[in-house]
Amino acid sequence: MSFASKLRTAIATNQSILCLGLDPNPEVMPAKYKAKYDSEMNSGAYPDRTVAYLWEWMNFIIESTADLVCAYKPTLGFYTALGAGGLELLAKTLAAIPPEIPIILDAKHADLNSSSVMAKTAFEQWGVDAITLSPYIGQDLAARFLMYPDKAIFVSCYSSNTTAQTFQEYPNSEKPLYLNVVQNCQAWSGMESLALEIGAANPDALAKVRSLAPERLILARSIWANSQGNDQANHQSIENLAAILDAGLDANGGGLILPVNQDALAIGEPAQLVRSLRDEVNQAIAVTPHHRPTCDLWMPNVCLLDQAGHPKANLILQLFDIGCITFEETVQASGQIFPYYIDLRRIISNPQVFEAVIGTYAEILQHLKFDRIAGIPYGSLPTASGLALRLNFPLIFPRKEVKAYGARRLIEGNYEVGETIVVVDDILISGKSAIEGAQKIESCGLKVRDIVVFIDHESGVCDRIQASGYSPHAVLKISEINETLYQAGRITEKQFVTLSHS
Repeated sequence: MSFASKLRTAIATNQSILCLGLDPNPEVMPAKYKAKYDSEMNSGAYPDRTVAYLWEWMNFIIESTADLVCAYKPTLGFYTALGAGGLELLAKTLAAIPPEIPIILDAKHADLNSSSVMAKTAFEQWGVDAITLSPYIGQDLAARFLMYPDKAIFVSCYSSNTTAQTFQEYPNSEKPLYLNVVQNCQAWSGMESLALEIGAANPDALAKVRSLAPERLILARSIWANSQGNDQANHQSIENLAAILDAGLDANGGGLILPVNQDALAIGEPAQLVRSLRDEVNQAIAVTPHHRPTCDLWMPNVCLLDQAGHPKANLILQLFDIGCITFEETVQASGQIFPYYIDLRRIISNPQVFEAVIGTYAEILQHLKFDRIAGIPYGSLPTASGLALRLNFPLIFPRKEVKAYGARRLIEGNYEVGETIVVVDDILISGKSAIEGAQKIESCGLKVRDIVVFIDHESGVCDRIQASGYSPHAVLKISEINETLYQAGRITEKQFVTLSHS
């Protein structure tokens, strides 16, 4: 079973998105183990008997919480610090974890030379399901671990440590380094095998990461205040939890793993604390805006707008009514921060709107000359597939990432060198994804003349497309959408101005 499947099953079975660290840190040992541990240390019995007490402690934690968490996360550094005995302790600890609970090895691995050996040891010898990696060696490091298709990697993108902010926010808060990390690692692998690790004490940073990676699994860290015996800290912790859930949950109310407060390791009866945290989290999720049915029946609002104003006015209103346009600060793939968000992925859950959108693309494509249709991953792939079926043209697509195993193709699908390809994308904001996709296609001996999109964000992006040697075509312009929504009373004057000046 893959990591993603095992995690989904554990979340559903235990009704929990909590992940518990298994860290044999003597500094937080409960009193009943600490006294014996210190006694052995003072007698010079280290490491034989001391490691035995650490094992007794770890095993007790697992037995007490296995029905309350969705994953365990042992930190490799605590075990290697104990030497050979620590590695034996790690092996015993991993073996004690029930097979249905996924294991995330917190290694922060960052060495390319040892990466193949580390991947083999972690995944084959120790049998863990996922591992944390540093992003700064790049895709070459990740590829060694991604060769195991049923496993996963967690890329560490952001730390809540205050002294890390100087590096992470470089060069400025508009385009900080940590968002560049998120943007780049998006191309390394698919949703099932690459997740992100984020220090979530700063919900604003978590929200920006989520906007760049709306479908990725996120492992949050550093979310709990030190609440032992402190009602004020406990209240702050609950408030912080609500902000973190609002920032980190995906559109379906999932995609987020939260750590258990490390107090659970230090107390004699951890089950009570973990159960309390689980219930607290579940109650908080239940009242978030994300907790709603994922497939609503769409019914249009009544509008008496003169359709002569724009031939596609009705479609524009439908897109707005199903939530494709929202007014919230969002980081775009280009790194720009917009005060609104256009999410065309929603149309695939509304067949009548999806059919209408495909029809508008088809109106443009039927006047172009091409041999095959290419969709740009991931947003436009459903639309490109629908167009291929409607127009009876073969489909190909350029990969966002080339896998380190299998056929390692840059272009998926069959084609003949020299054929002409029409590129289909969803939104032109900077034009980067469309141009890069077209260039990938051309690098395989194919020709690209036309790029067809649903929404042109204007601001000179079509000029950039033309300067790159392609002819741009768009179903709608952002100004046409803005004017139609305002005339129909769907948006306020303030929102109209916001869209006008984007």
